Amino acid sequence: MRGHLGHLPGERGQASVETVALVPLVLAVGLGLMQMLAVGYATVLAGGAAEAGALALAGGRDPDAAAREALPGWSETKAKLTVTGGRVELRLRPPSVLDALAKQLEVTASAEVEAP
Repeated sequence: MRGHLGHLPGERGQASVETVALVPLVLAVGLGLMQMLAVGYATVLAGGAAEAGALALAGGRDPDAAAREALPGWSETKAKLTVTGGRVELRLRPPSVLDALAKQLEVTASAEVEAP
């Protein structure tokens, strides 16, 4: 028969075990959401940097320097710029705990202007 507290024999600590079992799942979901935000942020950065490079190209300046100036410090080493005619394409790896994952989630943005 149940006592005042409603515990059955063998139920002591059950809530603690369930909570501990859920911690890895909550962490994995949280890390996944953070990674999605990082990919979105990298997409916005790549678009802005590609546009800055294209505008520099149209103005007769160095598109690579302009694109890199538009990027924050952490992303400068993770960006690759390609200029073909009046098209500027920037590939950027988002920040990630796993480098292999960052390679798979690389984003690409491009901007195009008429060649001067």
